Amino acid sequence: MFRALVLFCLTCTVTRAATPNVVLIFMDDQGYADIGCFGGKTATPNIDRMAGEGMRFTNFHVGQPICSASRAALLTGCYPNRVGIFGALGPNSKVGISDRELTMAQMFKSRGYATGMVGKWHLGDAPQFLPTRHGFDEWFGLPYSHDMSPAAHPGRYPDLPLYENEKVVERNPDPSTLVTRYTEHAVSYIERNASRPFFLYLAHSLPHVPLGVSEKFAGKSGQGMYGDVTQELDWSVGQVLATLKRLNLDENTLIVYTSDNGPWLVYGDHAGRADPFREGKMTSFEGGFRVPCIMRWPGQIPAGATCDQLAATFDLMPTFARLIGATLPEDRVIDGRDIWPLMHGEPGATSPHEAFFDYWRHDLQAVESGRWKLHFAHSYLHVTVPGHGGAPGKTEDRQLAASLFDLETDPGETRDAAADHPDVVSHLTALAAECREDLGDAATKQPGKHVREPGHVDAPTTAPATH
Repeated sequence: MFRALVLFCLTCTVTRAATPNVVLIFMDDQGYADIGCFGGKTATPNIDRMAGEGMRFTNFHVGQPICSASRAALLTGCYPNRVGIFGALGPNSKVGISDRELTMAQMFKSRGYATGMVGKWHLGDAPQFLPTRHGFDEWFGLPYSHDMSPAAHPGRYPDLPLYENEKVVERNPDPSTLVTRYTEHAVSYIERNASRPFFLYLAHSLPHVPLGVSEKFAGKSGQGMYGDVTQELDWSVGQVLATLKRLNLDENTLIVYTSDNGPWLVYGDHAGRADPFREGKMTSFEGGFRVPCIMRWPGQIPAGATCDQLAATFDLMPTFARLIGATLPEDRVIDGRDIWPLMHGEPGATSPHEAFFDYWRHDLQAVESGRWKLHFAHSYLHVTVPGHGGAPGKTEDRQLAASLFDLETDPGETRDAAADHPDVVSHLTALAAECREDLGDAATKQPGKHVREPGHVDAPTTAPATH
């Protein structure tokens, strides 16, 4: 039965006395098959080593397959529809994350953690929406995607601000410098907080277009510019791992590596791959929702393990709450579940979700449970001609009829099994009806009973630049 879980006074069962440091590495538009240990063609030795020393999650989902909505789910533990964040918020947005939501950073602060963010925020750019107003002690990065800039779209967007805390320190930064600069700030943050528990959220702006790569990696991958960027991101992961090792923090630090959604396929050779799954970003197929995920914590997460149970980014917040002994509010719905039994490799552990609901913006387009995924009739954007050299290709609207797919035998979602399994269709349809009542569905014109408003600002402004 579809029922959200409210967590209160969680008890940590971790065997060591000290609570862990937590490093959350979040890529942008990285596809399921972009890194070596998930079938990628580009060498990613540091990420692969992290997988060898930890656990791969092969059935890991995002809240929605687009930037802002995905980040809202990650940082609030909720479906983005529940907290009112949809799509990709642009400059001078009148909506953003609400002051009434508890973020992951605020949860860590409640337990005395230092909290730092490096990278892309994308939950509103007005001062009241910035990371430093929602639990982060410090922030270095961009308020939204770096393609929302005059360099990428002349005349469409204002200058792109690079922030340090609440001050703009630069405008229109070169994308080729972002991975290195983010990494340097992340390493500095770990060094400065090595003597106390810390939470670091490293949200890379790449490999989202426009691509940019530093000289030290340009032309080195043999897989084009996208491969070069992937290798530089792998280097960044290696720098974080090496810093933790050097400071003797390795054994007491949980690292989670994942992506905000699937690849933006319209950009062709400047985009990633979601093999063996269908489509990518901005669709409700597995290629949009299912992303690579690796979790590593020596001595707590079994090395070289794989988990094929369904889990999602919004599960991280309640799981972290358990590990650090934090409490989550009981006056609101939290959709995430505690997945520590999966992470810890407990025998017989299964997904805590009876079902997962695939929304595209306001529309419930699919529901999945176990091996089955039921799509409701909807349109989607299909890439007909992929782009090249950073230019977008061509797309067309296509229609998908109501279909049932067996993800175990048909991960590409190509063979409709509804006629052979009417009982499964009936069960998933009933779960979807409960979800629509709870979260709403624009396609059926049904309002949700338990949704919350985002934050609002009447006259959005950005912070002044430093001098």
